[in-house]
Amino acid sequence: MNLVLLGPPGAGKGTQAKRLQDQRGLVQLSTGDMLRAAVAAGTELGRKAGDIMERGELVPDDLVIGLIAERVDADKGGKGFILDGFPRTIGQAEALDRLLEERGKKVDRVVVLDVDDDKLVQRITGRFTCATCGEGYHDLYKRPKVEGVCDVCGGTKFTRRKDDTEEVVRARLKAYHAQTKPLISYYEGQGKVRSVDGMADIETVQKEIDQALDGA
Repeated sequence: MNLVLLGPPGAGKGTQAKRLQDQRGLVQLSTGDMLRAAVAAGTELGRKAGDIMERGELVPDDLVIGLIAERVDADKGGKGFILDGFPRTIGQAEALDRLLEERGKKVDRVVVLDVDDDKLVQRITGRFTCATCGEGYHDLYKRPKVEGVCDVCGGTKFTRRKDDTEEVVRARLKAYHAQTKPLISYYEGQGKVRSVDGMADIETVQKEIDQALDGA
């Protein structure tokens, strides 16, 4: 099964993609990770992408599609893949459909993690981590048992991501909704969209995704 996972930053796509990879044997294709790996490996596509990224420009769709084609071809006997972070536009979705059709494949399901923007802002802006061991915490949902002391390593220094501010998160959500709404309509026209409650607890989201994948 080939799956596209859609949801804004902080909706839990990475957590769910890893779980599907571990339990179902699907290969997670994160375009950001693929670009960085190609650049590090010095492949032809990686060199082209690296030059563009160094100039601070967006990597064009044809290069990203080329990377996806390489990964799909390298996993011919696999059980399928999960695309996380791609496609983001109708043009990219159409290019992906053409790439897969040429290989006798298709996108089987598009799972959308529905979110409440205000609650998601609260979830993201409250995150912080131990600077020593990386253990994650939250202002509301998971504070250290002893204030100011990491439960895992006893460290006393904590950090927050610079982009985990309400202004930045709301801007990213606005961009996500603007880009994704037409994309959802595109895949709804193909009868492939299944929506799950992205604000539920991790176990509930897992069950809803399994039902979305295993149902008709």
